Amino acid sequence: MAHQAGLPQFAIEARGLAKTYAASKKMPAKQALKGVDLAIPRGSIFGLLGPNGAGKSTFINILAGLVNKTSGSARIWDLDIDVNPRQARAAIGVVPQEINMDPFFTPRESLDLMAGFYGVPAAERRTDEILDALGLGDKKDAYVRQLSGGMKRRLMVAKALVHTPPILILDEPTAGVDVELRRQLWEYVRKLNAEGVTVVLTTHYLEEAQEMCDTIAIINRGEVIACEATSSLLRRLNYRTLVVRPETELASPPEGLSGLDLEMRKDGSFAITYRTGETSIEKLIARLHEAGIGIGDLSTEEPDLEDVFLALTAA
Repeated sequence: MAHQAGLPQFAIEARGLAKTYAASKKMPAKQALKGVDLAIPRGSIFGLLGPNGAGKSTFINILAGLVNKTSGSARIWDLDIDVNPRQARAAIGVVPQEINMDPFFTPRESLDLMAGFYGVPAAERRTDEILDALGLGDKKDAYVRQLSGGMKRRLMVAKALVHTPPILILDEPTAGVDVELRRQLWEYVRKLNAEGVTVVLTTHYLEEAQEMCDTIAIINRGEVIACEATSSLLRRLNYRTLVVRPETELASPPEGLSGLDLEMRKDGSFAITYRTGETSIEKLIARLHEAGIGIGDLSTEEPDLEDVFLALTAA
């Protein structure tokens, strides 16, 4: 991405970021982050993925000022979190996993209170605009306790936007949200991104990350084990699957296809998984003809992000 005058090249930079939680009576010492290096490009939708306990939340909480790092450095919007902690944290809006808000406030009061915490003057507040954009306009004067789970989740996003931060961090934002609300939320996130907001996303919905993110980092056991463009990450697995629907349904795998990674499917088709460097669709089709199998239909399946994720975190 071109470096525009006055704007940082990276929205967030971490260098050697480490965190060790001290031992307690119940738990031994735990090294949650082991020298994490990450550079999140300004203007991107960046996915931060990893299994439970991998260190994602620790990384986010260090940026948000909720956890003190053990060593290393971090910059938010080119502001060092140690040198300029308040300004650095003001550059991000964090939507945490846990829904945490006063049930006796209205959405409008919740946003105005949060704007006050950030020192946003009353004349510059965008309370109604943000609530309308997130589909909460008709609930702005209802009590928070009256909102559905999905509405509370969107209100958490709204609260993170009151000070117009250039970076939005979404930690599992669609957990427990139905499909329609999820779609609405992502439409709004894409709109924010188109306006220049950098979005950092953690999610367990890998198809969501595959669809939304330009770049993805995978963190496992406190270390970054991959960080690259989503399309590049998907090319890491050099296998494909050829799905064959024979003209005549087969009861068992044909003898002429022995030695292939073949799986019979319930719909009458069978799937042959192969490595792209070792064979080709043309060679597989020739094997099918040699085995006397008439082909009714053919299709191919590409590996998805879940395959890559499992392959990289299985070790």
